[in-house]
Amino acid sequence: MTTPLPPPGNSPQETQPAAPNATLLQVAGAVFWSFFGVRKNRDMHHDAATIKPLHVLIVGVVAGILFVLTLIALVTFITRKA
Repeated sequence: MTTPLPPPGNSPQETQPAAPNATLLQVAGAVFWSFFGVRKNRDMHHDAATIKPLHVLIVGVVAGILFVLTLIALVTFITRKA
C-alpha cells in the first residue's frame, strides 16, 4: 500500500511566503556572532533564509578591517607609552 504523491505545484516551499530581507543590523549581528563561532541553529536557519551572501561578505570584510585597525591602534597606544 503506497500513499499517493501530492499534485505538482502544491509543494510546501511554493505555498510559503518569501522571507523578508534582513536589515543591516541583523546582518551585522550575524557576522558578529560568527566571529565568535556561536550561533543558535534556529537563528542560523533564519539568517540563511533572509540574509544575502553578498551582504555577509561586505559586512564581514568591513568588520574584519575595523577589528585589525582597532588592534593596531591598541598596540600603538600601549607601545608608545613604553
